[in-house]
Amino acid sequence: MAGDIDQDALAAEWGMALEEQGASGGDGDQAWETVGEDGMAHVNAGSKGGAERILNQEEIDNLLGFSIEDLALSDNGGIRAIIDSAMVAYERLPMLDIVFDRLVRLLTTSLRNFTSDNVEVSLDRIHAVRFADYLNSIPLPAILSIFKAEEWDNFGIATVDSSLIYSIIDVLLGGRRGVTAIRVEGRPYTTIEMGLVKRMIELILADAEAAFRPISPVNFKIDRLETNPRFAAISRPNNAAILVRFLIDMEERGGSIEMLLPYATLEPIRDRLMQTFVGEKLGRDTVWEGHLSTEIFQARTHVEAVL
Repeated sequence: MAGDIDQDALAAEWGMALEEQGASGGDGDQAWETVGEDGMAHVNAGSKGGAERILNQEEIDNLLGFSIEDLALSDNGGIRAIIDSAMVAYERLPMLDIVFDRLVRLLTTSLRNFTSDNVEVSLDRIHAVRFADYLNSIPLPAILSIFKAEEWDNFGIATVDSSLIYSIIDVLLGGRRGVTAIRVEGRPYTTIEMGLVKRMIELILADAEAAFRPISPVNFKIDRLETNPRFAAISRPNNAAILVRFLIDMEERGGSIEMLLPYATLEPIRDRLMQTFVGEKLGRDTVWEGHLSTEIFQARTHVEAVL
């Protein structure tokens, strides 16, 4: 009997506790409903007020964490890396480094004799570019010399920037040493200026012939001089090319010379340029194979048969 009373009392206590909890929960739910209604009212008010406001590009960049312009200018972009992957693999021509190192030494001596001044030539960089990208990157004014490699039956471009043009002209016409050359813009180059620059380019091409001679005899002949890159189209826009940049320093004066050789121009000697040293043979030597075959067929030998 006592057990039944205790159980009834315990059940009554649990019932009262549940009723109190339900009452407090109802108040809480009502409070949450009030807060929700107020919050939605604020959200609706904010959305109505902010519907007319548009984020500018700077705020979008801050939200994204990067700038679209920086991404476009990045050389390591994913799409750009995929597009240029074949070109990067194709540019590994070890002998070109040796050729252009030899050209630097030859140019240093030749330009010193040409200008009768202290000239220092250095190789800035060698890299692969697309032809259209290079034409769009040429700083104007400049003189572009289109030359032909006669033995390879194709063309190249030698570009002389404005600073070097006026520095060379100033030196050849008796300018004082240590004075920065004046850069004249807004007018075309005169006949005298074009003639002096042409003489310098002929000197550069002659040294380039000597630099390539151990690999392949070639004659570089100037085809024409241009001042507008649009008239210097020697290859298709998307074709790859090797771009070599030389820095010329003449006692606080100077500039740069760029030589562009499309891969189509270098294709006749591509196998030789892939060698790591002059005279290296990749694979079987067909010359010796033919020579040995001929000598074996022409050889005479005495044979005795013992029966």
